[in-house]
Amino acid sequence: MDLSDAVIINSSRLKSVVWNDFDRVKKGDLCVAICRHCKKKLSGSSTSGTSHLRNHLIRCQRRSNHDITQLIPARERKRERPLAIANFSFNQEQKKDEGLNLVNIKFDSDQVKDDNANAVTVGSNYDQRRSQFDLARMIIIHGYPLNMVEHVGFKVFVKNLQPLFELVTTNKIEADCLEIYEKEKQKVFEVLDKLPGRISLSIDAWAGSGDVQYFCLAAYFIDESWQLKKKILNFVSVDSSHTDDMQADVIMTCLMDWDIDRKLFSMTFDGSSSDFFVLRIRDRLSQNRFLYGSGQLFEVRCVATVLNQMVQDNLEALGEVIYKIRESIRYVKSSQAMLEKLNKLAQQESIETEKCLSLDNSFRWDSTYRMLEVALEYKTAFSLLRELDPLFTVCPSDVEWERASAITGYLNVFLEVMNDFSRSRYPTANIYFPLICDIHLKLIGWCKSSDDYISSLALKMRSRFDEYWDKCSLGLAVAAFLDPRFKMKLVEYYFPQIYGSTSLERIDEISSRIKALYNEHSIGSPLSTLHHGQAWQVGGSTGSLLGPGNDVKDRLVGFDKFLNETSQSDGTKSDLDKYLEEPLFPRNVDFNVLNWWKVHTPRYPILSMMARNVLGTPMSKVHSESVFNMGGRVLERDRSSLSSATLQALMCSQDWIKSELES
Repeated sequence: MDLSDAVIINSSRLKSVVWNDFDRVKKGDLCVAICRHCKKKLSGSSTSGTSHLRNHLIRCQRRSNHDITQLIPARERKRERPLAIANFSFNQEQKKDEGLNLVNIKFDSDQVKDDNANAVTVGSNYDQRRSQFDLARMIIIHGYPLNMVEHVGFKVFVKNLQPLFELVTTNKIEADCLEIYEKEKQKVFEVLDKLPGRISLSIDAWAGSGDVQYFCLAAYFIDESWQLKKKILNFVSVDSSHTDDMQADVIMTCLMDWDIDRKLFSMTFDGSSSDFFVLRIRDRLSQNRFLYGSGQLFEVRCVATVLNQMVQDNLEALGEVIYKIRESIRYVKSSQAMLEKLNKLAQQESIETEKCLSLDNSFRWDSTYRMLEVALEYKTAFSLLRELDPLFTVCPSDVEWERASAITGYLNVFLEVMNDFSRSRYPTANIYFPLICDIHLKLIGWCKSSDDYISSLALKMRSRFDEYWDKCSLGLAVAAFLDPRFKMKLVEYYFPQIYGSTSLERIDEISSRIKALYNEHSIGSPLSTLHHGQAWQVGGSTGSLLGPGNDVKDRLVGFDKFLNETSQSDGTKSDLDKYLEEPLFPRNVDFNVLNWWKVHTPRYPILSMMARNVLGTPMSKVHSESVFNMGGRVLERDRSSLSSATLQALMCSQDWIKSELES
């Protein structure tokens, strides 16, 4: 509308306060109100009233006046007062997808008496988009359902907290969450792209509604500050009916999407019979020469999962006895008189304990262990009660108590090891070797038991453990070697106890593997003594020269290794030689292996690269808070109903934002 020849009407005659922020102009018979802040044109006719002008000023983003109370009529200000929850009710027939009807909210007439009390004050910097993103981030961080924005209670809360906030729909908040995900994903992509070392991946299986299964892929790495980090990269659905090759394709697609298929060092998984797809991935990466040591360190089985499976073997073997102990505890706790009777028998048998009998949580095996531990202290009192009370028929026999005592001793070993795992949120790989070796020695002793029941159970656990040890002992030993408090001495201490007469061969094998791994890092390092005048492939596991064709690279791999191993001049020692000659670092409870390597990187530039890759390997992928859980991870019902793209966005961005807040 052309208002070039319009006439401005004197606003002093206009009584409403809105005219302090509007110019009223007239062109012919048409009156227009022009906002002095954003220049928006609205009807200025005397028959149009001023409500639409007030509404505009309340929402005007460019308006600098802080106080909008005067723009709201007295009757409206009463409605806008903070609500006492007990003083409103909802129309139960109101549809969920309808906007909030303020008529349905009933106020206490005595709640407000002064129209000027509790005035609504709004900052001039109010930003609708920023507030929407804050809401989306809150939903992401805390895992709230997306449709909470449609809940009547939420709408009432927001309306009273910030009248300017325009309520959003579930679809809109979902779009905001996806936008946040894309921005956060770019940040993670840049972090992974600039990493000085390799990435280790873990795969965690989640169960959804029905037969739907999900893979959660998480990256572990040591950053430039020598801090061990974890980032969830993907949360993808997989069909359990798919072949191993099809599941491997899903994982490889994720890796290539992040452009990290050439940067992997290891992959940690459960180690069950359904995990053969990991072997397919290893073979594909090995064929392309992306892996160190021809992939010998790539396949890592989760040690916490293996130990939990061994615990499950124990609990199943003791299943009937555990049932009797539970029922015995339930029987004596059925009345105060019965409990006092048991306590008197305990005093008679000189049982001195401050622990109380309690039932376990069957979903956490540490809870079952504690129940058994306390019950065993009362076993003679239970046995006396069995003789005195003919109704007490569920008490274990003497033989069953002995078996419960033996198996509880096994569980105690696993409990202590698991507690060591869970002391750190992301433990480095060097802590596992002595713990696993101790379990190995315990199993050897248990298998020698004269009790057939105990020895057969120990043999079953030993079989499960040996399968894990064959796959992972090399990685565990290399990680222990890179701890300056132990180096090769820890291997030399445990292997004779484990292998006996063949221990020297095993120790020499570990030493040769360590040397080969060091040479691979040396070839691929820009700090190698050979890099002057030659362009080395930085970070590549093949250590090949940069050239135009793959044939040249493949043909000269052996030459690269030969040249690296024979080019050391007399009197020049490698990182590896210097590291082995240095005395062991004193053992200290406050020792931080990553800080040590951070300080000593200038002295051991190549070996520190190897340490960065090996120590970042997640030997256990189980979260510290879930280490004793017997069941798998299950997706909440609300999230199971989301689209795959939205679900992945929420799961990944929640992890990224939480990590950023914690750091």
